[in-house]
Amino acid sequence: MQHVRRTHVRPRVAGFTLTELLVVLLILGLLIALVTPNIIRYVGQARVQAAETQIANFASALEMYRLDVGRYPDPSAGLGALVAAPSEARNWSGPYLPGGRVPDDPWGNTYAYERPTPDCYVIRSYGRDGRPGGSGEDAEIVRNAC
Repeated sequence: MQHVRRTHVRPRVAGFTLTELLVVLLILGLLIALVTPNIIRYVGQARVQAAETQIANFASALEMYRLDVGRYPDPSAGLGALVAAPSEARNWSGPYLPGGRVPDDPWGNTYAYERPTPDCYVIRSYGRDGRPGGSGEDAEIVRNAC
């Protein structure tokens, strides 16, 4: 009797080799490196546009306030006068901004309100860095109605 030797042949398991996985990871890394700066730039531009839009809304609200009260808010009351009536404001018929509060700029900073003369105002956001001057996202966004 002949002895038959049985060998177990393992079935080949489908899968990926380490090299294939590394190539895929390299391609994904390159795509992320190329796309991420563009996305960050668009987010920065969107914040600048949002600040410009909010300042334009403040300007409209200030004009309605002036029509009702006869002058722009005092600097001590600031933009808060658009949502809560200052004690000296007669004929105030606000709130002039929806939501019952003055929103912060897109970077989380408070908008600056100045009234250099009784007949004009300046509204500004100091940008991402919250300081005067700068460029790009750090630049001031100003509405000067003088």
